[in-house]
Amino acid sequence: MNTALAAKNALIDLNQRLVEQYTAKHPIVDIVKHRCQFVDALLMQAWQDFSLNNGHLALVAVGGYGRGELHPHSDIDLLFLVDDEQLSPEIENQLSQLITYLWDTGLEIGHSVRTISQTIEQGKADITIATNLIEARLLTGSEFLFDVLYDAVRQQDFWPSYDFYNAKKDEQTARHSKASAFDLEPNIKTCPGGLRDIQTIAWVAMRHFDAAKLEDLVEHDFLAPAELAELLECQNFLWEIRFALHITANRNENRLLFDLQRQIASLLGYEDATQLAVEQMMKRYYRTVRRVMELNQMLLQLFKRATLGHTQALEIQPISEVYQRRGRYIEVLDDDLFSCHNEEILRLFLLVAKNSNIQEIYAPTLRLLRNTRRSLTSPLQENPACRKVFMEILKHPRGIAAFSLMHQHGILSSYLPAWRKIEGQMQFDLFHAYTVDEHTHRLLLNIDRFSHVEQKDEFPLGAILINQLPKRGLLVLGAIFHDIAKGRGGDHSKLGSKDAIDFCKLHGMNDHDGRLVAWLVENHLVMSITAQRRDISDPEVVALFAEKVRDAAHLSYLYCLTVADICATNEKTWNNWKGSLLRDLYFSTQRVLARGKEKPVDVKARVKEIQAKAKKELIRRGLKEKDMDALWTRFKAEYFLRHQPTQVAWHAEAILKHHHDEPLVLMSKHTTRGGTELFVYSKDKPKLFATVMTVLDNKNINVHDANIMTSKDDYALDTFVILEQDGEPIIQLSRIQSIRKALEKALATENPKLPKFRKLARIMKPFNVATHVSFLPSARHGTSMMELITLDTPGLLAKVGDILYRCNVTLLAAKITTIGERAEDFFILQNQSASALDEQQQQQLSAALTLALKSSN
Repeated sequence: MNTALAAKNALIDLNQRLVEQYTAKHPIVDIVKHRCQFVDALLMQAWQDFSLNNGHLALVAVGGYGRGELHPHSDIDLLFLVDDEQLSPEIENQLSQLITYLWDTGLEIGHSVRTISQTIEQGKADITIATNLIEARLLTGSEFLFDVLYDAVRQQDFWPSYDFYNAKKDEQTARHSKASAFDLEPNIKTCPGGLRDIQTIAWVAMRHFDAAKLEDLVEHDFLAPAELAELLECQNFLWEIRFALHITANRNENRLLFDLQRQIASLLGYEDATQLAVEQMMKRYYRTVRRVMELNQMLLQLFKRATLGHTQALEIQPISEVYQRRGRYIEVLDDDLFSCHNEEILRLFLLVAKNSNIQEIYAPTLRLLRNTRRSLTSPLQENPACRKVFMEILKHPRGIAAFSLMHQHGILSSYLPAWRKIEGQMQFDLFHAYTVDEHTHRLLLNIDRFSHVEQKDEFPLGAILINQLPKRGLLVLGAIFHDIAKGRGGDHSKLGSKDAIDFCKLHGMNDHDGRLVAWLVENHLVMSITAQRRDISDPEVVALFAEKVRDAAHLSYLYCLTVADICATNEKTWNNWKGSLLRDLYFSTQRVLARGKEKPVDVKARVKEIQAKAKKELIRRGLKEKDMDALWTRFKAEYFLRHQPTQVAWHAEAILKHHHDEPLVLMSKHTTRGGTELFVYSKDKPKLFATVMTVLDNKNINVHDANIMTSKDDYALDTFVILEQDGEPIIQLSRIQSIRKALEKALATENPKLPKFRKLARIMKPFNVATHVSFLPSARHGTSMMELITLDTPGLLAKVGDILYRCNVTLLAAKITTIGERAEDFFILQNQSASALDEQQQQQLSAALTLALKSSN
């Protein structure tokens, strides 16, 4: 008898040989079949060695192993088929020894021991077991037992075809609801468009036709030869990734984790070029799953319609001589229409826009569309008739619904060559959760959402502006082109702007409209950068932005594009904080544009105005005016210019009631710009900012804004806007009290021993963001503005605060922006002489930050 150790070593040797074959580009089908055959032989030998070949049992492969497909760490699913529920002690002992032996070899065994009646009973009750049984394959043992099971599984009362179809469709729908095809770390087995979707096509058809493999479905006229070829091509590529995933992770892993993607891309032979190797691999992956999704949708619908004969009676409504609506589907009545008249491809989608009851394309029509799409020899936009219909879609109120369906079925890329280049284009980072084409598609859907009544609460300003835009189609074009040049190298905004101009000229648009679309594309990031990374309470910042925008129409278009863009980047990017910043910038800019560039602010008058409003509120609360005056004489004018009267009143009341020298920590009950305001009043001391940042980091709090200032008598008057990790304000009372107590304790202690920073999250480890420090012109006189780009590590702001202290640099304000794995933070700084940093001081600070953050990454 072979020992388990010998078998284990043989499996290790086999895996090594298969890896060598894989890297030598042997067909993946041969590799997975080879491993399956090896395991077959090992199991059959073990069956003999443990004397189980007695005619009372059958060893049956089920599931993926039953299909004859085994990747390096795939489960080995086995059914021990017995003729009697009561096994003899000898048989039970032999089976137990066999299973132990198989586990000792290193195989991942999943097994069950059942009689035929038990197997059929459980199969009828569980669709997963039923599916496994359809793929059952006899390895060794009683042929009689297996044949009885085989026949029983194929009886009509064991999952009739229609019931089986519905169960698998429901199973697929539930699976799809849990994940997106475009996840950053997709599960290649269960995500939409993954291997399960290919298997689902095979399962429902094989159950009906009693076919053994996908290839057999061509003979049954279920699959066209080209469709079979496409399915197998997609399957083989997903198999290549899965094989590489298993050997890289050294476990049964089906998720394309970030920390494995680079290695897998290398194994598949990709090399860094204009695009990273990992981005090239993922681009093909996302394109593959999109193809599988379309085939899955079409073939399952065709199967239900043509084979099962159970399609529900759908209402048929004629649309024209060649089109009709069948329920929620659109159907073409002339099989040659698309191939003879390419503009009819676009007209199909125009009809979708015009008829809100149409949501999908009927499967036979989709098959015709796919065939015509594949036969095109030039982009559809080169056809004047197609351009005319495209512009009708663009101008229609429901044009975005049509564009969404065009994107889903590859017609947008058939029309627009540049779109094809961004299909499946991913960016290897944590910020962009979707491929470029899918991100743009979601952006378009967001624009459409602005006009929906139910979205007014989430997008109050967008809901108003979308209906005031002179031509909504220009915004749609700006959206389509805003990222269309990504992946080419160079500034995608400028390259995309040129593409937009060329498109507008080709489509006969006037110069004004063309320039507006191109301006939107070139400047689509300007508003978000200004709102999130600049001090928009500074009139000079707003004035510069207004100068860039030029007029109210450009401002409204840009606002709508910016909000839709941010919301489409990933599900966690948009929050009330960003919404509030953008609205504030919009209204501030609108005022500037309405009355021309603002006159210089009269500082004394503005300070008196703010104090008067705050006094009115404080007197109402019973505080004395002389106490307020005594307090405020200690504060610099800048304090009042950078706070609203309500904030000034809130701070003053708390300080006047604070009758001891301990630090005062306040947290607002009401949100400030969508976040929670934190106010720290304390005798100023070294590392105060670093201490606050360390405490907040260990409380898992995100800091988005910081105003750091001191009174004339050296008291800190620091204001922060903070949020939970999910972007929500901090509202739970116990959470607020915990943060306040931790800050008060840390600030009251001289040289406090602060806890260690959290460990870097697993998902961040594959990324290496080079630290970059640059100094930009500052709108505030006597200050320097520093931009810091680096990896977003735990305790980053505390480390920055410590370096600023060591370099004798005073922090006045900070804008904190996290973009996936990247921190892109802006700081307003002064030297100890209350002046801007000179060149030597800038170089010293830059070198210190670069060194400190490099060692901590």
